[in-house]
Amino acid sequence: MMKTADRLKSVQEYYFSKKLREVRGLIAEGKPIINMGIGSPDLAPSDIVLDTLKDAVTDPGASQYQSYQGLPELREAIASFYESKFGVVANPANEILPLMGSKEGIMHISMAFLNSGDEVLLPNPGYPTYASVTKLVEAVSRTYDLKAENDWFPNLEALSKQDLSKVKLMWVSYPHMPTGATASKEQLARLLTFAKAHNILLINDNPYSFVLSKSPTSILGIEGAKDHCLELNSLSKTFNMAGWRVGMLLGNKENINAVLKVKSNMDSGMFYGIQKGAIAALQSGTDWFSSLDEIYNRRRKLLFELVEKLGATYDRNAVGMFVWAKLPKGSKSSEAYIDYLLHTKDIFIAPGTIFGSNGEGYIRFSLCVKEEKIKEAIDRF
Repeated sequence: MMKTADRLKSVQEYYFSKKLREVRGLIAEGKPIINMGIGSPDLAPSDIVLDTLKDAVTDPGASQYQSYQGLPELREAIASFYESKFGVVANPANEILPLMGSKEGIMHISMAFLNSGDEVLLPNPGYPTYASVTKLVEAVSRTYDLKAENDWFPNLEALSKQDLSKVKLMWVSYPHMPTGATASKEQLARLLTFAKAHNILLINDNPYSFVLSKSPTSILGIEGAKDHCLELNSLSKTFNMAGWRVGMLLGNKENINAVLKVKSNMDSGMFYGIQKGAIAALQSGTDWFSSLDEIYNRRRKLLFELVEKLGATYDRNAVGMFVWAKLPKGSKSSEAYIDYLLHTKDIFIAPGTIFGSNGEGYIRFSLCVKEEKIKEAIDRF
């Protein structure tokens, strides 16, 4: 067998990749598994988005290579979306970079700014890909604590007392994944002040702003943020386009150009039809967001009922497409608990520990489950 690169020794297979194989195996055995573990939207994009894609497939040149920077009209649509929804003005010519999903952006940003040995501040709990990519580019992970008693916001005063001289990047995500916690504009301004003081590039991963959120917020809306921050966003959750792989990165032109240097050597541009569909999605009216929230609200109410059946507690004010719940005292560990539910109730949910050590004692439910399935899960208790 060919010897693999040393960098692979530092990472493991993504938890859901491995666990879902087990779940599929149980389903193949005839088990009536209800999958509440992963946030893959089960709803369809709007009809106009689908029709736009179909029409674009036959356009002349649709099957040719596309620009690394995406169609100019896609960048303009992103700029209009950010200005109307967040009050953020970005130049579509050089401050916006479409991505094949925001996950590739995490790798591209890391490759653009990190050298071997540079340090990166990562949230605990947080999206596991931040840590995996940091290791793959041979940088050093430094986690910072997020805890319920501090509303899942970092203790910036305590962080400032540490030696941060080697820290190059800091990852944040508000609304926060996996907890659904939000950050006020005052808190985002404090994050910016912290990043400026320590010469750290701050990246906000922001794909959940429009799921059950009454006041969508961008860190780029804070005065002076563009020169010290990048923001990732995605159409996956907001427009039910997870499999389309459409994301975006916004920041000042120097930082965007640095990421473009990486991206232009890694892919050959997004398929034309998908870009046209993305433009149609970004131009959606308020009815789209209201109808989506209506569905997720009904599902969330049912999931609250299920969580209460388990004796767990939760925050009704959290946003996004998950319910983050604290297990009752005396429960098994998070991973043992979800395995217990999987094998005794045929229900799969995510253990909090896959997002970091501060996720111990928590479990996470996805809203990407039809109401009748949630009701069936409740009936099993």
